[in-house]
Amino acid sequence: MPQLRAPRRTAPRPLLAPYRRLFAHPGTRAFTAGNLIARLPMGMFGVSAVVMIAGARGSYALAGAVTATGLAATAVAGPWVARLVDRHGQARVAVPATVIAVLGSLALLLCVRYGAPDWTMFAAYAATATTPNIGGLSRARWAHLLRDDPGTLHTANSFEQAADELCFMLGPVLASFLTGTFFPEAGTLAAAALLLAGMLLFTAQRATEPPPRARTKAASPLRTPGIPPLLACFVATGAVFGSMEVVTIAYADGQGHRSAAGAVLALQAAGSCAAGLLYGALKPARPRLSRCLLAMTALMALPLLATRTTGSLWALAAALLVAGMATAPTMVTAMTLVQRRTPEERLNEGMSLVVTGLLTGIACGSAAGGFLAEHASPAAAFAVPVAAAAIALLINSAAGAYSTLR
Repeated sequence: MPQLRAPRRTAPRPLLAPYRRLFAHPGTRAFTAGNLIARLPMGMFGVSAVVMIAGARGSYALAGAVTATGLAATAVAGPWVARLVDRHGQARVAVPATVIAVLGSLALLLCVRYGAPDWTMFAAYAATATTPNIGGLSRARWAHLLRDDPGTLHTANSFEQAADELCFMLGPVLASFLTGTFFPEAGTLAAAALLLAGMLLFTAQRATEPPPRARTKAASPLRTPGIPPLLACFVATGAVFGSMEVVTIAYADGQGHRSAAGAVLALQAAGSCAAGLLYGALKPARPRLSRCLLAMTALMALPLLATRTTGSLWALAAALLVAGMATAPTMVTAMTLVQRRTPEERLNEGMSLVVTGLLTGIACGSAAGGFLAEHASPAAAFAVPVAAAAIALLINSAAGAYSTLR
């Protein structure tokens, strides 16, 4: 009598398999290594500048004003640099632009070190605005390599978002360690060296570089259908990030644990990083931005609930870890829509406009969160990130309804 065999069980799909396939493409590991090295300083420059200026001049207001000037200059210069990259290629533009930015950082260091007038620090730090958007350059390479494979491109975008979160989580920690252990200028020096070395390694990988588009009749991304509402969503999402950072610091300070604010905020980035990697491995069939924004709005209410009901910094830390898990899927889905809707020959410009939107939102969110934390209470100010996420959801819903009506 023939024996019946048990049905064969298929092994569960390893979560790392999509990433193995992603980095099996020739040249991807080399340019990824370069972009990670160059991206890490993005989380170091601001902290290093604040510590360096405040330590030498005794004014956090001056330090904050200088760094805010740098953010404003980046928002203006970023799209211009990206447009040049689209027209002339990444290597020809990104390297000299990076050299100018590094010289600006070194000039700031010398101005602080030798007691130059305050206006020189503003001018020097404004020069760092020519720093290329390394995340956008990397995403443009993935979009070029995987233009016929949207599933793998989703994995690549998820990895890039996780890398953003990781670098912005580790960058401030590394900057604080260097400035506290060695000397105040150590963070700026290390960040400048890493930026230049990483960019040289990244741009040396010419085989994966998208071809330049010397002349194009494509409209600006700002005039491309569907892009303006997405940029408005990025502004509102940036307000979530900016307000959450300021309000968390204010809350921790009120609890007498201001030094723990960085670790608490790092948990939000860690949750987002983990969710981004998982999101890239699972590859949802039809990711929708409206669902992601709805989830982000709901989860951003957790820190507000934790602070209003428990008053515990540990409860806030746990709430931020969970709330951060909605960030990466939202950013990945929105970034994918930007890639699909932006003309290929102006992709870097579109990515840079995203950064401009985020920076604008971060500035607005920081101001709103700080105002409410000071005039109401830090616990009540956690309503600002919830409101910003809800505004992003309303903008996306209104854009979708308008498109359907048309």
